[in-house]
Amino acid sequence: MAFGARILKTGMAVTLALYLSVLFNFASPVGAAIAAIFAMQPSIYRSWRYFLDQIQTSTMGAVIALLGGMLLSNEPIAVGLVCILVIMISMKMNRADTIGLTLVTVISVMEASGQWQFALTRFLLTLTGILSAFIINIAVFPPKPRKQYIQQIENVFTSLSLLLRTAVSHEMKESVFRDEKNALEGSIKALADKYALFEEEQKQLRRAKYSQTRQMVVYKNLLNSLQKGFQVLEAIDRHYFQAERTDRTDELFDRHLEQLIKYHEYILLKFEDKLKPGANDSELLAEDNDRFLEAAIHGYDPEKSGQLRLSVVAAAIYDYGYQLDRLDRVADQINRMNTDEKDTADMTGKI
Repeated sequence: MAFGARILKTGMAVTLALYLSVLFNFASPVGAAIAAIFAMQPSIYRSWRYFLDQIQTSTMGAVIALLGGMLLSNEPIAVGLVCILVIMISMKMNRADTIGLTLVTVISVMEASGQWQFALTRFLLTLTGILSAFIINIAVFPPKPRKQYIQQIENVFTSLSLLLRTAVSHEMKESVFRDEKNALEGSIKALADKYALFEEEQKQLRRAKYSQTRQMVVYKNLLNSLQKGFQVLEAIDRHYFQAERTDRTDELFDRHLEQLIKYHEYILLKFEDKLKPGANDSELLAEDNDRFLEAAIHGYDPEKSGQLRLSVVAAAIYDYGYQLDRLDRVADQINRMNTDEKDTADMTGKI
């Protein structure tokens, strides 16, 4: 695992939590350190939401554990029953991500057989740990998931283009191809998780700005294009080499894949505003995509084995091209809007 900002910040949050626990004379500062580890989140919004959710569930857990300790003592069966009850209530409250730390609080409070002073100390320890993580997350290398998302898009496309270029030609070693494909799958999943984080944050905004909504459309289409490209790899891996083919078939599939990869690269450059206007004709590429599928269909030979498998691969490649066409249109629309906004700003400045 690579050393990153989140690893560093987790260690710093634990250190701060322990120092604050000593400062406030808490008897057992370990609870604050545990809370700090749980509370370190990938974004400031999630840190704040976790803080609010954890206060609710920890308060609920401490109160139930306090009552359970008074009524049932600290017998193992009693502790287990109270934990089950707290889990059920937390799930009902839609607070599943806070269950771990809440159960730590419950077990600690019940260990003291219902002493309210200990329950209060335990709650304050948890609060100290969560606050420590929140402060560190904001103050030290604050998360910039949107910037990281774009960087990851570029890195994932580089890996995808390499695999697609060598998929049909079968030039890469089998073991290397498998490892690279598995790594690519993990990277795309990480991108999908990050997009889900953006979507989650946007849903919390009562009135999202138009620019933010527009940005989400771009992010979604960028992700979809990579996912469609990966589906092509999956289709080739599962079906292409199991079918009986000619050199002409290999050339058809390989040439069109190369064309789509270049198209994908052009679109990414267009988003970065690095291309001249009209540098790439999307309509011609869309027509080429149609012609490819027609050629693949006409090339069907029932006398050869596995021909339907080639149709599956051709459909996946066509779908990838169709998604790229949509992404290209989004890029054109974004560039037009940016140009209009710039022109408006220039006119306003002159006035």
